[in-house]
Amino acid sequence: MTTDPLPRQLARTRCFTLGAPAHPGITADGAAVLFLRSRGGTDPLACLWALDTATGRERLVADPAALGASGGIAAYSTDATGRLAAFALDSTLWLADTASGSLRPLASAEQPVDPRLDPTGRRIAYVSGGVLRVAGADGTGDRALAEPESEDVGYGLAEHVASEEMHRTRGHWWSPDGTALLVARVDNRTVTRWFLADPTDPGQPPRVIRYPLAGTANAEVTLWLLGLDGGRTEVHWDRASFEYLTAAGWDDHGPYAAVQSRDQRTVRTLAIGANGDTRVLAERADPRWVELIPGLPVRTAGGALVDAADDGDTRHLTVDGEPVTPAGLQLRAVLGTEGETVLFTASEEPTETHLWTYEPGCGVQRLSSGPGVHGGVERGGTLVLTTGGRATVLREGRPPLPLASYTEAPVVTARPELLRLGPRELRANLFLPTGHRPGGTPLPVLLDPYGGPAMQKATTGGAWHEQVSQWFADQGFAVLVVDGRGTPGRGPHWEKTVYGDKAGPALEDQIEGLWETARLRPGVLDLDRVGIRGWSYGGYLAALAVLRRPDVFHAASAGAAPTDWRLYDTHWQERFLGHPDEHPEHYDSGSLIAEAPKLSRPLLLIQGLVDDNVHPAHALRLSSALLAAGRPHEVLPLRATGHRPTDEAVVEHLLRHELEFLRRSLGVG
Repeated sequence: MTTDPLPRQLARTRCFTLGAPAHPGITADGAAVLFLRSRGGTDPLACLWALDTATGRERLVADPAALGASGGIAAYSTDATGRLAAFALDSTLWLADTASGSLRPLASAEQPVDPRLDPTGRRIAYVSGGVLRVAGADGTGDRALAEPESEDVGYGLAEHVASEEMHRTRGHWWSPDGTALLVARVDNRTVTRWFLADPTDPGQPPRVIRYPLAGTANAEVTLWLLGLDGGRTEVHWDRASFEYLTAAGWDDHGPYAAVQSRDQRTVRTLAIGANGDTRVLAERADPRWVELIPGLPVRTAGGALVDAADDGDTRHLTVDGEPVTPAGLQLRAVLGTEGETVLFTASEEPTETHLWTYEPGCGVQRLSSGPGVHGGVERGGTLVLTTGGRATVLREGRPPLPLASYTEAPVVTARPELLRLGPRELRANLFLPTGHRPGGTPLPVLLDPYGGPAMQKATTGGAWHEQVSQWFADQGFAVLVVDGRGTPGRGPHWEKTVYGDKAGPALEDQIEGLWETARLRPGVLDLDRVGIRGWSYGGYLAALAVLRRPDVFHAASAGAAPTDWRLYDTHWQERFLGHPDEHPEHYDSGSLIAEAPKLSRPLLLIQGLVDDNVHPAHALRLSSALLAAGRPHEVLPLRATGHRPTDEAVVEHLLRHELEFLRRSLGVG
């Protein structure tokens, strides 16, 4: 067994995120950059820091260790100036003056969640036990503003499908003058109840979760205007036709929201009046689904509505309904507006994501350069450019200021070769063993995809999973990572070819990528020894590969694989497959359980026993179907593990277990 330390390093560094600057924010005058960062590459306690953009000096604002906390700072919010910052740490609410460095705890209810300073800096809104509460920034006057009417009702937080699938992680928004809030009320009483228990700890009662299975009831989400004086006004729209609240906010032009139909083919942006009435500002429609873009909709200082539109095979940024980005530039996300300028990310080439601005009269301008996946934030004449866990502060006429990073250097150096494969020009990364020389014995092959709509793996971003692919390569494999149809970044047509069938096109593209790589690199790949591994959708794709195409794939390791699409949530599955009552064939044709009798190759199923995203029922039902069909397979249950393992020992030995399974199954010495 290998003694290479990468698997344990991944766990103790949390995939190289510890010690990296994160969540940058800029004060209104651009004089300081706020950010989170732990003190080292294995330190899990994120601190709040401030960088003086004039001098380049960093100042520690809040240190959880010094405050006696057991956890780090996960997020913070500021007032409009950026001088005051609020955050929750363990069970305490804190307020920091980022300029003076003063820090004080505030009296609050237990377990404060998502504290938000009002723009004037006078009050903080937060959630505790489903209750939306407001407290003075001076530490006085904590009180409930909205209390749940029953156990399964809550105020001020996003429901499951909003936070998981819609990019909406918030549930309350302050008015600019700090006198009122726009608040989401979530009623889960009709949502399916699931029970999640760790069978290795039978003394603990099961945890009850509300999970909206495809085709079943969603949470009932309403919006309310709440005044600090006790006033309460419901926001009215056609909720029967538009049951999803995808976005909301409150700017100088008033409160607004975006709502989506259950079939996801129509999205409306609404202006909200003082009496709760709404009017339509814009509508987007698509015969398959309307793709939701992070950060949209939003308005400029002058009130222009910033949104997106699919035209042909390009997803454009629009301002007041007019496309402002050129054909071929694929909008990824909107990161903010300042004045009339819009900051956004977009891709000309799908393996790269760059930072751009749009300004009336000036058009679009790219701010980032070089390969990678770039992002950032801009305010007050200061730009923070982020890429690959690094951040650089840029101000006109001054030298760049890097935010110090304390991340550990990976013990494995990834050496991907970026390929374009076949007539579809599939983007792929090929990893060969370090020091590999052509002309030797062909290498056993390991496909290592995600392959689904949620993410790409074949990029130039240098993500942590490249080290994992290289680690497997260094054990004697040729590792191939292919992004096929349905993955982001290549335009609406590419994404939507998987409508009605999330299995066929994705699997076809993995096979095409494999064969094209073998053609381009003759003598390198041993096509008689081909394995595949993956996690989540990638796990589904791995299991699907050995079930449907045992002539191509000879072994599969499938982690946290959704085996029956009816057991996944409404918003995600119905986007691609429609409602199961209307299109049962879409769900039936993609079921791994239905294909269980076809298994003829080694299959390893890996499942966290407390996974609330892909419930253990997925793996257990497939295993039961395989056993009933007399098909040998292996199941590896992970104790006290959710959708992604985090325990150091589990992460380390899981990768080694996969390696030994693949070696044994493919006959690799």
